[in-house]
Amino acid sequence: MRFYVLTLFPEMITNGLSHSVIGRSMESGIIEVVPVDIRDFSKDKHRHVDDYPYGGGAGMVMQPQPIYDAYMSFKDKLADNTPVLYMSPQGSVFDQKKAEELSKLDDIVILCGHYEGVDERIIEEIVTEEVSVGDFVLTGGELPAMCVIDSVSRLIGGVLNKEESFMDESFSNGLLEYPQYTRPPVFNGREIPEVLTSGHHGRVDEWRHRKSLERTLKKRPDLLEKAVLTDKDREYLKKLTDK
Repeated sequence: MRFYVLTLFPEMITNGLSHSVIGRSMESGIIEVVPVDIRDFSKDKHRHVDDYPYGGGAGMVMQPQPIYDAYMSFKDKLADNTPVLYMSPQGSVFDQKKAEELSKLDDIVILCGHYEGVDERIIEEIVTEEVSVGDFVLTGGELPAMCVIDSVSRLIGGVLNKEESFMDESFSNGLLEYPQYTRPPVFNGREIPEVLTSGHHGRVDEWRHRKSLERTLKKRPDLLEKAVLTDKDREYLKKLTDK
């Protein structure tokens, strides 16, 4: 999979993704991240890419021409259905379902805004979807873009060592992940649950699933509305809420 990132800070994208699992996947060619410097397409001798907003107001707005030309420089390499995501607090909230949807594509384009945002006409011209990573404002779209790239990449075959590495994680089945433990067996007087050392895989799986239900009910009960639950799950949750 290839990610094209339209940005004012290409080194931020490169440096931020060059470590751990994502970095190794880039080195091996499983994924490719192509930062495209919007400033390279400025027609201003000082490489300016922003200007004052029409109608007045604080801050600056990114101009449409450099962004458009940057996009057009590689557009002929893209399939017709390639999405162009604009990282914006006004967009739909990015979640695991969206990550799974995007992981099936060959290419993704991500536009990172800055200042007071981008000229509305560039959104109308090239953006297919506005995406948010939460209801808060950042100084730019680079950090959200890296979140999207990381989340999508780990769903691509070969990025993780084992496919099941992400199957039981939070949100993959609509529930939060169960508690995890490692050595030592006792830490500050706290022992790991006995079931985890029983060697009985069926009991371990049942314990983990129940803990996922408990955690989701306690921390993110809103997720239960969309999670795929069995009658047994609903019965267990009812017992928890009746306590």
